Amino acid sequence: MISFFGRATDKIIAVQAHKSLSSKDIEKLTWLFGDQPLIKAREVTGIFIGPRAAMITPWSSNAVDITHNMGISSIIRIEEFHRVDKDAPYDPMLTQKYPGLNQDIFTIDIVPASIQSIADIAAYNEKEGLALSEEEVMYLQEVSDRIGRPLTDSEVFGFSQVNSEHCRHKIFNGSFVIDGIEHKESLFSLIKKTSKAHHNEIVSAYKDNVAFIKGPENT
Repeated sequence: MISFFGRATDKIIAVQAHKSLSSKDIEKLTWLFGDQPLIKAREVTGIFIGPRAAMITPWSSNAVDITHNMGISSIIRIEEFHRVDKDAPYDPMLTQKYPGLNQDIFTIDIVPASIQSIADIAAYNEKEGLALSEEEVMYLQEVSDRIGRPLTDSEVFGFSQVNSEHCRHKIFNGSFVIDGIEHKESLFSLIKKTSKAHHNEIVSAYKDNVAFIKGPENT
């Protein structure tokens, strides 16, 4: 069930739990939420903006961990909802507009798409824009022949992602043979060479998708 905390005029905090909250749980949550009281009703009228039902926010994950450490183990999800007018803008990638808050705000009624068997990998590659090379398409077809069944859409799509240039840097890290001569350095090593020769204030770069640059000391 979902319990609502707040003043009903601004921010509402929705708490989803496996079972009804005890009076002790409610007392702890009221304190945790900065003295925001429990709303007795099972729904709150008005227009609100909050996280998409299918996307549990990092804030929720942290809040749930805190409540578990406080001894309230039944809580599944905690999210904030802000009351707005009907024309208020919002980011549909992360949030959605709710015409009221009720017991179904976290319910996801999307029917999963059925699994597709991909008979023509080259055509599927073109249709979905997977950017698989001719060699990769041939490799997948050989895998399909070897296991004796068509690959599924998720298998082909997953391969395209984990084996993409973004993940593998196949071109940038590949060996280059020009006019029959193999060059010692790849494109990626040439890029890295700049920071090695002139590192300036770079502490770390090209590692784990993050870089650090030394800044001024706080005084």
